[in-house]
Parts: sequence; C-alpha cells; structure tokens
Amino acid sequence: MSREFPIGLSPPDWLVRNLQPQRAPASRAAAVRAAVAMTLPLVIGLAAGEPAYGALASMGALSGVIGDTADAYRMRILNIAVPQLFGAIGITVGSAVYGQGWLAVAVVTGVALVSGMISTIGAVASVSGLLLLLNSVVGAGLPMPGEWWLAPVLMSGAGLLVLLLALLAWPLRSGVPERTAVAATYRTVADLLAACGSEVPGAYEDARHTVTQSLNQSYDLVLARRARQHGRNAELTRLIAQLNAITPVVEAAPAAHLAGRPLPDAVPEAVRHLARAVETGFTGPVGLRLPSPGSETGRAVDHALRHAAEVVAAPDIEPGVPGGVDDDRLGRPARLRVRASGAARDVALSAASWRYGLRLALCIGLAQILVSTVPVARSYWVALTITFVMKPDFGSVFSRALLRALGTVAGLVVAAAVLSQVPRGWWDVPVMLLLAPLIPALTPRGYGYQTAAITPVILLLSDVLNHQGTGLLLPRLVDSLIGCGIALVAGYLLWPESWHTRVGDRLADAVADASRYVDAAFGADVDTAGRARMRRRLYRDLSVVRTEFQRALTEPPPTGRRAAAWWPLVVAVERIVDATTAARVRVSHGAEPPSVREIAHVALQLRELADGLRDTENLYPVRTELTGPPDSVLEPLRQEVAAARAITSPR
Repeated sequence: MSREFPIGLSPPDWLVRNLQPQRAPASRAAAVRAAVAMTLPLVIGLAAGEPAYGALASMGALSGVIGDTADAYRMRILNIAVPQLFGAIGITVGSAVYGQGWLAVAVVTGVALVSGMISTIGAVASVSGLLLLLNSVVGAGLPMPGEWWLAPVLMSGAGLLVLLLALLAWPLRSGVPERTAVAATYRTVADLLAACGSEVPGAYEDARHTVTQSLNQSYDLVLARRARQHGRNAELTRLIAQLNAITPVVEAAPAAHLAGRPLPDAVPEAVRHLARAVETGFTGPVGLRLPSPGSETGRAVDHALRHAAEVVAAPDIEPGVPGGVDDDRLGRPARLRVRASGAARDVALSAASWRYGLRLALCIGLAQILVSTVPVARSYWVALTITFVMKPDFGSVFSRALLRALGTVAGLVVAAAVLSQVPRGWWDVPVMLLLAPLIPALTPRGYGYQTAAITPVILLLSDVLNHQGTGLLLPRLVDSLIGCGIALVAGYLLWPESWHTRVGDRLADAVADASRYVDAAFGADVDTAGRARMRRRLYRDLSVVRTEFQRALTEPPPTGRRAAAWWPLVVAVERIVDATTAARVRVSHGAEPPSVREIAHVALQLRELADGLRDTENLYPVRTELTGPPDSVLEPLRQEVAAARAITSPR
C-alpha cells in the first residue's frame, strides 16, 4: 500500500521534482578514469615528500573529471583541454592578487563578468568560463605552494591526465562512440514502435520524447566529428545516411499509434536487428521478417523499415544519392561550414550575455566585499558556491541553490567520517580511490548528488593542504549557505526575468510553427525533404520547450505554478504535430487527401491559438469553430486541436 501524506503535510510539487534523481546511465570508464586521475597525483606527492603538491594536482584533475562528459574522442579533446587553458589563466590571475584587498575584489569581479559572458557561447565555452572563475577565486583566496608557475602547471597537467586516460582507447575505438549513438537511436525508435497503440498512459509520449533527444544527440555527435574531417569520410557519410533513413520510421509511428492497435512484435524487433547491424558496422543483406501490411498505416511502417534496411545494408553511400541525404533533416549540411569566431563573438556580446555577466559579477562582487569586510573562515568557498549555482546552462538558479545546500549537508556527513577517522598520509590513497569514482557516478543523477560527491573530496584535499581536520566542516557549511543566499537574492530575486519565465511566448512560437507545418504537410509547393526538415526542426524546438518547462516546474510559486498550468498545452502541441505527421503519412500511402479548405481551417485555428497565447497569459477561447467531414484524414488532428482549445478556454 502506498504511503500518503496527511493533507497539509504533503511536500510541494516543486520540492519533490527538485529532489527526484534523474534517470541517466553512469559511465564505468569515467569512474575508473576519475579514480586513477585523482589518486595518482596524491601517490606521487606522498612518494616525493610533497603531499601539498599532490593535493593541488588532484584539484586540477577534479576539473577534468567534471568536464569528461563527451562520448566522441574529438569532443573530449575540446571539452577537457580547452577549459584547462582557461583554468591555468584563472589560477595565475587569482594568485597574482592574493592578499591584495580591494584589488583582489575588483579583479575577481572583472573575471566573473568575462566568465559569465563567454559561458553563454556553448558547452565548451561554458566549462572554460567556469574554470576561469573557479581557479581565479581559489588563487585569490588560498595561498599557492611553490613558485607562481607551479600551481597552473600542476592543476592543468592533472586535468590533462584525465584527457590522456580518455584517449588511450582511441586507436582501438575510433568511431565507436558515433556508431553506438546511432545504434542507440535505432533502439529508441524500436521502443517507440513497441509503445504504439499502448494503453499505458504517457508511454508513447515518453518514448517519442526519448527518440527526439536521441536523434538530437546523435546528429550533434556525428556532425561535430564530420565538421573536423578534411575530405570525404565514408563511415561518417554512412552514419548520417542511417540517421536520415530512420526518419521515415519515426514519421510513420504517429500514424501507427493513432490507429489504436499495437504493432506486431516483429516490427520493433526488426528495428533492434538494424541497430545491431549499425553498432557492429555490418554491411550486406539484412534479413527482416516483417508481417504483410494490411492498411495504409501498415504499408507506411513496412515501406519505411525496408528503406532503412537498404541504407544500413549498403556497403558505401555517396552523398546526394537516394538514401544518402546530405543534411540532418534540419537543413544543416553534413559538412558544416560555420564562421565560428563571428558567431561566438555575436553570442558573447549579446544583450543576454551582458545581463548574465552582470548578474554573475554582481554576486561575486558582493561575496568578495563581504569576505573582505567580515571575518569569514575559508572565505573563497562563498564565491565558489556562487560560481556553481549561477551557471546559465546548468538549470534554475533557485533549484541549484537549494540542491547545493542539501548536497553540501549530505557531503559533510561523509567528510566528517573521513576527517575524523582517517589519518592524513598514505591512508588518503584508498579513501580517494573510493570517493573519486562517485563523482562521475552520481553527477548524472542531478546537481545535489554531484555536490554530495564532490564535497568530501574537496575537504579531504583541503585538509592535506591546511591540516585543519574537522575544523573545515562548519566553515564549509556556513560559506556554502552564504553563497547560496547571495545567489538567490542578487542573482535570482532581483532579476524578474529569472523568475517570470516567458512560457506563454515560447508556447505561442511552437503553436505558430505547428500551423506552418500543417500548411506545408499537405502543400504541393513543399517537397518531401522540406517537410522532413520542418518536422525535425519542430520536434527539436518542442524538445527545448519541454526542457524549459520541466526546469520551470522546479521553481517555487508563482513560476512553478504557472508552468504547471501550461504543461498540458505543451503535451497538446506535441500531439498536434504527431497527428499532422500521421495524416501526411496516411495520405502518402493511399488515404484520401484533405481539401484545401480543411487544411486552411485547421491552420487558421492554430494561428488564432498562437495569437491568443502571445496576447495575454489570461487565456481566452479562440474564435474559429473546427468543422469538417468526420471521415476525413484530418479528423484526429481536429480532435487534438480541439483538446488544445479546451485547455486554453476559461472554465
């Protein structure tokens, strides 16, 4: 029997969502790399009689472990090596102003502004900005042992050790992460087909969302590698073609789901068979045992699967030929030509980047002023806390501040046992071997879990440097709470844009795009490839909208309550796109096409709905009545639009 909280004692929804662990697989290889990279410097330092140097290097390895997130080897070079350069600059700048009073305050605040602005460029720039500021704060708040150049060399060298360990298998596994990602996408599509017609509430929607995320990840991974290749690469061309070939299967899934009957087990099993062929690089005849289709929906699925099997079986695929489409269904060429410097400059100097940089600089400046005027033990921890909590791409500031506080408390429990029971010296080695793998293992679960894993490691290394034992526990807690408080007030509450999310505008854009998709899905002036690009772009945008809403749901009222009220409409828009795709697939395989008047009627309804969402957050009923032949292929779409209208109508 499930336990229920008494009325009035139930925790609020936003708190429950914050505390729920995320479902994400942990990498055993990353855990092993973390154990080796963070323990080896300690061993070398103890053997050389310089444990402080070993602890400093282990701190640098920690930054490499945090950045060790990419699957592709070329992306790992960027994700780990580039941030280490910024980290070396940060520790050098911070050390130069250590003990300089207000000069240190001004310099660290300026670094925070620069860090915040470059952090908005992209994933690599985000980690680079994080290490730039983190190491500046550490250097300005903690005396570094040895010459001025020793700390950056030790910390960056240990961070690069993580990269070296990650690249050891490159000669044997080159291209394997990309193939694995594409095969994983095929398996998510198999799960989607298995969920078609399911009576389990939300099973199909969850599977479709997983497919969208997997497609996005696979395209990004393969195209990122292709962008750095000179000349034609047959393997990458095949992978891109295989990703494009699974698109018709994804398009056929909504039609199969709306038919209301589960597909035969042989259908999803056929996709899993193709996934195994993709993962192993197999080329040659792929025997598919598919049942004979008995409807236009069945014919659509059968045709899409056989086309995918032909592409997977092809030993070589030339760009531009059938089955070897040159883009990723978003209109982006397989061989990217991006003016990276100009794009990065535009993003870094945008109004949003300036606002975020100013928010971060304000919080860091307040922290530096506070610790310069009020005696605070281990004062640099205050700014470190703010740096992590205020990251723009890591989630809600409020949520991260809450999870940071809770994670710190949990980590302090472990740290208390380590600092009180384990003597410093060679006993630190087995302790680090146990604690370091927890960081990559728990990080996918959420920020609070990551904080709980990092806290005892940082305190252990700090004790090696300063020998304060359990005296580190209370300052760590106090400093973390102060940092969270500054971030919440100066970085969250004082900036209405952070807690007045424009969820209505985002949804309105998605509804307007859905209206254009309805027009394009049945228009003669849009070719098949154009419709596929529009559909992929729309699903990708909806995935971003869903992520933004899920982030908003972790906020306290009013943001969380407003997001919860809009959430059913997010799902409704996704179902509208599904119904449009299903109708297009049915028409392509024999169903009677809808009239121009029917198409215009549905598109008008969606445009009016979008206009209403933009006009006010006080939802009102749209005007147009949805009518049409009950046996039309657009009838399921009209029902979905009517459901969306009912959500926005006052009750």
